[in-house]
Amino acid sequence: MGYLDRPAPPKGPPWAHNSLGASVHNALAGWWRLPLPRRTVQAAGTLLSQGWIGEGFSGDAQSARYRDWARSLVEAYVGGLDPADEPVGVERTVATRTDKIAVSGRIDRLDERPRSDGTDGTELVVVDYKTGRHVLSVDDARSSLALAVYALAAARALRRDCRRVELHHLPSGQVLAWEHTPDSLRRHLGRAEGVAEECGDADDRMRAGLPRESYDEVFPPRTGPGCGWCDYLRSCPEGQAAAVPRRPWDALTELG
Repeated sequence: MGYLDRPAPPKGPPWAHNSLGASVHNALAGWWRLPLPRRTVQAAGTLLSQGWIGEGFSGDAQSARYRDWARSLVEAYVGGLDPADEPVGVERTVATRTDKIAVSGRIDRLDERPRSDGTDGTELVVVDYKTGRHVLSVDDARSSLALAVYALAAARALRRDCRRVELHHLPSGQVLAWEHTPDSLRRHLGRAEGVAEECGDADDRMRAGLPRESYDEVFPPRTGPGCGWCDYLRSCPEGQAAAVPRRPWDALTELG
């Protein structure tokens, strides 16, 4: 609905959890862009407050509670960082291509660390910030297609080893890390190529003179509980029948 239908159907209201996540990401990126002497815990909190996105909350009071909570998350996280440990990249876009696909993505932070195998030299590490309420596991880092593609793209673009990926979950303070092998990265790349091939086949079918009323033959509705979170629920009768619409603030952690 967002990429193929034209005109695109209207989206639903903004989600509060997206506003919170974007506010935290922006504050952390902005903190690393400050001159080194200004990278203080207080500065990180100030960036969060000044750049707070208040969309999707039930009202000003709820927005203010979550702003204060998010500020505490950012300050606690920054308090454990070395301001002088300059990242290789912040919000850095990387891209790569194969014979089948061209992909790009933006990495929250790209670090340079001593090699994890104990040999001399350094390697790159992909860091992804998470602010959701669900507790993560190492398997989330291991199975993430996006993180694996980021690592591949960063390694190829910068001509450096990059196999370690990390999820930094700010609410719990956890760092979930996975060390890929060349084989595991190739498997993830194969997954990405498979997804792209399916998308390309469906796109070709849709554009081969298929009338608009037959688009569902190519992209059939696949309903489930997640339909309640869909931006386009109002335009999808099947989704409306499958799930209760979620309020814009329903995915927030339980602060009240």
